[in-house]
Parts: sequence; C-alpha cells; structure tokens
Amino acid sequence: MLSSNIKGVTNGFPLRIEVVKVVEKEVELNPDFLKSMFSKIDWKALVEAARSIGYTELPNEVDPSMLDSDDFLRRFHHALLQLHLEEGALICPETGRRFPVTKGIPNMLLHEDEVLISQRLMRLQPLPDSECAFNRRPLTIA
Repeated sequence: MLSSNIKGVTNGFPLRIEVVKVVEKEVELNPDFLKSMFSKIDWKALVEAARSIGYTELPNEVDPSMLDSDDFLRRFHHALLQLHLEEGALICPETGRRFPVTKGIPNMLLHEDEVLISQRLMRLQPLPDSECAFNRRPLTIA
C-alpha cells in the first residue's frame, strides 16, 4: 500500500482507491510467500483496499492460525496478488489529493509546493573538496 508524501501530511495512509477499471491477473499460488508477507501487511488497509475495488471475501479480523487454511490463503492471494487497479486514482485521506492510475501505474509525482526538500538541498551547498569524487586520486593496483 502506498502513502502520501505531501509536505505537512501526517495521516497519508492508507490512500483511498477510486476505481475505473480493475483487472485480474493469474498468479501462481505460493503459500510460503503469503505466510512470509502476512506479518508485513497492514490487514485493515488491505481489507479496505480490497473492498474499495469490489472484493469482499477477506475477513475483518485475522490471526496467524488462519494461514493453515487453504481457503484463507486463496482469498488472501487473490486480494494481494491477482487484483490490479488498472485505471482510477489513489486519494490522500488527509488532503484529498488525487494521484491518477493509468495502465496500472500510479503517478505519484508531486507539485513543486508539495515536495519535502532538505535544507541542504534547498541551499544547494557544494560538497567539501574532501568529499568530492573528482578530487580523489585514481586507484592504482600494483
């Protein structure tokens, strides 16, 4: 799941999904992969995302023991790997900023006023000579 990285946004996750077109892609079921991904997934966000694209087969609550169920693994696999947002938008829950999705690719580019830039980059300070690669002597191998 993606989150918004707009300057000043503190609650940019999970992005809401606006669907124009969803496609199903065939992906081989790999239980070991699903079991390793399970602990890394924000389950509530996955359920919300799946429901927003019309898939309602995931349970609201889960526990690791469910990974022993083939039926649960098939449903988890389908939501995580086989459903793809082809056309639509991802929407920041805090600002309402829309990130269009075209041909399955989200455009997350920000406008200039939305970008977080470090102070060093804003001042465009050059690197000291000691850090500049052009000032180093070439490596010689004997």
